[in-house]
Amino acid sequence: MPFRVDTCTAQHIGDRDEQQDRVGLFLHPRQKGVVMAVVADGMGGLSGGALAAEQVLHSARHVFEQATILAASIEETLTAAINEAHASIRLAALTAEQEPHSTAAVLILQPGRADWAHCGDSRIYHVRAGAIVSKTWDHSHVMNLVRLGYLTEEQAESHPQKNLLISCLGDVEAPKIDFGTTAPLHDGDCFLLCSDGLWAYFEDDELARILTEKPVREAAETLINLARERAAGRGDNVSLAILRVTEYAEEKPSLPRRSTKK
Repeated sequence: MPFRVDTCTAQHIGDRDEQQDRVGLFLHPRQKGVVMAVVADGMGGLSGGALAAEQVLHSARHVFEQATILAASIEETLTAAINEAHASIRLAALTAEQEPHSTAAVLILQPGRADWAHCGDSRIYHVRAGAIVSKTWDHSHVMNLVRLGYLTEEQAESHPQKNLLISCLGDVEAPKIDFGTTAPLHDGDCFLLCSDGLWAYFEDDELARILTEKPVREAAETLINLARERAAGRGDNVSLAILRVTEYAEEKPSLPRRSTKK
């Protein structure tokens, strides 16, 4: 049975002087039903962070539109998108008195499957049947401690070094890239890509409930409003993209009725 995809992007500057996040949704120019979502959280002095995040969107879109999206090579496409952005950010750093860096969360949705890659602490959530079935693992110091068993996820949320990244785009070392996939897609599958200015204020159960119960635009508005309220005047930039897959019955064209003459 065919699916349709409902999508939405949203941003808020938070309590910062500049919006250094970037978010985008792109349709493939040659392959019907193939869409890419990108969220990038820029970091750097002056406008360096905004420049880095912009490079992530530009590079990811370029790779996506030039590639033929196939299940067998999807990981290569995602890797190329992030590595090309990393190289562009490194080049920009050589010509400017800035230290531009960025996270990257990239998801490609095509008929029957979704694939994603990320570097840094911008997250990708997959919600199915009212629950989060997977989420990306931050490339941060505290989440590394959680992975090693020294902290719980609850302790990590209040750790003073929770925003210290161990990998990002634009650093001296090549970005660490983790991947995820799901196939086949189910009716109601929902994917959220977001910067830490959003996810920091939500438990998994609440995110899943909002993404399940509300239309995508209403869900985006609700999430940003709650994040702003909970930030209490100290909020970071907020960016998100939501993609929800909905199954629908394809209507068959009716045959014209024959007229008979008596």
